[in-house]
Amino acid sequence: MDKEVEPHVLAVIDEMRLSGPRLTPVEIVAKMGVFDARDKPFDHAWLATGDNVIATIWAEHVNVGAGGRWFYLESLDTQHRAGGGTRAPNQAQRAKDRLALLKRTFDAGQGFRTVLQTNRVAIAELEINKGAKVSTRVRDDAEWHVATWELEQKLAVLVRGPRGWVPDEAEVQAAKARGSVAQPEEEAAATAAPVVAVQSSPEQVQAAAMDYVLRHFKGYGYKAEDVTGQDIGYDIEVSNAKGATLLKIAVKGTSAGTPSFQLTSEQSACSVREPLWRLLVVADAVGPTAQHKIYKPSEMPQAPGFEPQA
Repeated sequence: MDKEVEPHVLAVIDEMRLSGPRLTPVEIVAKMGVFDARDKPFDHAWLATGDNVIATIWAEHVNVGAGGRWFYLESLDTQHRAGGGTRAPNQAQRAKDRLALLKRTFDAGQGFRTVLQTNRVAIAELEINKGAKVSTRVRDDAEWHVATWELEQKLAVLVRGPRGWVPDEAEVQAAKARGSVAQPEEEAAATAAPVVAVQSSPEQVQAAAMDYVLRHFKGYGYKAEDVTGQDIGYDIEVSNAKGATLLKIAVKGTSAGTPSFQLTSEQSACSVREPLWRLLVVADAVGPTAQHKIYKPSEMPQAPGFEPQA
């Protein structure tokens, strides 16, 4: 959905949409050289004339890195959805076909063309909502390429624009925290919060949110240290196997009984002085549908439940 798209990315898509001819999603792909586009309207990648590869890029999962460069995390796990759960056989096959085409460009050192797409339902529901439809699809004239392909991590990084730049580990980790790649099965089970029959206190909501976030990062093999007691402006410090700090996260949990939150004065100060600082909000922290989203300091006003200090 549009509200899940980075504002800069959405602005570019809107400009492309308004400046080009009005075409259906299938017509856009067909005009890019995919002659059988009408026979494959639900595919996520196509082989066009001239052996050119065209792939859908879901704008909700586009991240903006250093210098405004766009990148996209591509899960190499064909069996599981980014939103959690096992894919249906037809969806798993589409994922395999897409990865085969992307790997083809990577092995050949070639770029690929894309269509940027926003959707009418939440991005996590795309594969399970029968009413899911394209909201906007535009042709991106900028070339994309596969910058990295890591089989062990089941992750590829796709980058828009010239080669030579890749997101750093902090940017990749922040992108992962947006939920754009499938979680390992064991992590998904571990991060599922228990159903609570009674209304929880704010302290219980925050404790559940902390537990969720610690499990989330540890599930990806990162070290996540609870530093709440140090009162240093953030709650969890995330580092890689080599000990390099990737993120410094202030965690906030919300629930039906605790719908809003404020930063402490130290958290507000730290958000200004610390470049690795991020706000991570866990919605329904004590319920069965806990989910999170991470925000840069400039994006905090967009966080549901955020209340500025008086």
